[in-house]
Amino acid sequence: MNPSTSWWDWSHAAAVLPSLLLEGLKITLIATVLGTLIALVLGLAVAIIRRTAPTAIATPFTWVVEFIRMTPLVVQLVFANLVLSQYIDSTLAIGIWVLGIHYTTYMAEVYRAGIDSVPAGQWEAATALSLPRLRTWRAIVVPQAIRNTLPALGNYAISMFKETPFFVVIYIPELVRVAQNYGSTYFRYTEAITLAGLIFLAASYPTSLLIRKLEKKLA
Repeated sequence: MNPSTSWWDWSHAAAVLPSLLLEGLKITLIATVLGTLIALVLGLAVAIIRRTAPTAIATPFTWVVEFIRMTPLVVQLVFANLVLSQYIDSTLAIGIWVLGIHYTTYMAEVYRAGIDSVPAGQWEAATALSLPRLRTWRAIVVPQAIRNTLPALGNYAISMFKETPFFVVIYIPELVRVAQNYGSTYFRYTEAITLAGLIFLAASYPTSLLIRKLEKKLA
């Protein structure tokens, strides 16, 4: 029985799979994990600054955040690569920081909603106990806000994972780029692109189920 058809060849599927898993998936996971860490930390900082800073600082800060959030990620990647590539040798590092900062703007809004969801009585109790402002945020507000926002933050992490293919515009060899390289070399795109899509599905769908379960548990 012929192992190939006009649109699918199992030998090409077997040949491209190791590269997708060992090279492309590794880069994709590194970018997702590091980008998520950047967004989680900066997002919380942005939310707190916008909540506590004087209007003279918070207003322009908000403008910058909104500008980043409303600008397409692809445009940010291309622009940052053009500007920063002469100073930073690693294109991957540029991509990770752009991805992280882009999603910082979304996670900051999630954190803001989480902070707003902390009952007013918690703030009043901290004031009545004369707790320092820093301790109020560290021991009372931030832990509750993070607990309330974990499912939403997890969903943005999954979105970040699925948007790493945009790295293709700055030639980072993530999953889709590896698949395209194989296709252009052997003139067989179907197997490579299909397998890349299945790998994305296999990684993101179970994670989304876990986040859904977490959301129900925290509800």
